[in-house]
Amino acid sequence: MYKKMYLIRNFECTVLELYSRGKIFGALHSYIGQEAVAVGVCASLRKEDYIVSTHRGHGHCLAKGMDVSRAMAELFGKNTGVCGGKGGSMHVADPSIGVLGASGIVGGGIPLAVGAGLSAKYRKTDQVAVSFFSDGASNQGTFHESVNLAAIWDLPVIFVCENNLYAESTPVWESTRAKNIADRAVGYGIPGAVVDGMDVIAVYEEAMKAVGRARQGKGPTLIECKTYRFEGHEVGEDWHTYRTDKEVEEWKSRCPITRFRNTLINRNVITKNEIEKIEQEVKRQLDEAIRFAEQSPEPDAETALHDVFVSQYI
Repeated sequence: MYKKMYLIRNFECTVLELYSRGKIFGALHSYIGQEAVAVGVCASLRKEDYIVSTHRGHGHCLAKGMDVSRAMAELFGKNTGVCGGKGGSMHVADPSIGVLGASGIVGGGIPLAVGAGLSAKYRKTDQVAVSFFSDGASNQGTFHESVNLAAIWDLPVIFVCENNLYAESTPVWESTRAKNIADRAVGYGIPGAVVDGMDVIAVYEEAMKAVGRARQGKGPTLIECKTYRFEGHEVGEDWHTYRTDKEVEEWKSRCPITRFRNTLINRNVITKNEIEKIEQEVKRQLDEAIRFAEQSPEPDAETALHDVFVSQYI
């Protein structure tokens, strides 16, 4: 879990640096600060379980086990990318590990997780589906319709709200009257839980409860993780227009990675030397990922029309 969190943090820092050098193009939304949510939730899942991500999805994908080099190549737009260079940052997917895709539409991925949950129930497997979404998405109609449908059909879906306090630049307290987004669960007759999204163990333990219920056929759970993005909504945004340096620094002092590292060392779970080895291995992985992406070829022009139609209908 520590390695995954450290990998996500350094992957995102590396991607930001590469973006500034013109190696990566398009919209880019950093997951820095929210690593404990993706890792805590995905640690409770199996490879065959499903997740549906958001426009801020690199962390979810890596936490679920996406290949680092192929993920990097995708951001470079190369044909060795996990989606052949077509998905990019906001629409990356890998069904082979249960990543059904990220979505550039706020709240757009929530119904897909419900569909995956319905599929699992119909096929009588014990798979579960997780929908990651933000506080802003919780005010979309797709959220309410999806939770309601999952509830009445007892679908194995876990709705994970990453409440980072801002829907782009709109504070959650200006858009939502309820104290907690998880409080909305009562309206659908399902469990709702609030957890410290900066504590990976707390997230993991809550996710395990929800996953256990879902596998037993007891239906969905709504988990709200109180977290924070250290960067702006997207690259190039001036977040000073809606939040203060003091607020950002206060949240950074609760960094989930530093917190988890200290916990592991203080409880004698791992030594500082072992931590250093993990961190060196992550840096080696990222160096290799960059080399792989840079050396990979661009997609051939004719592939632009591939994957548009299912072949049997052409």
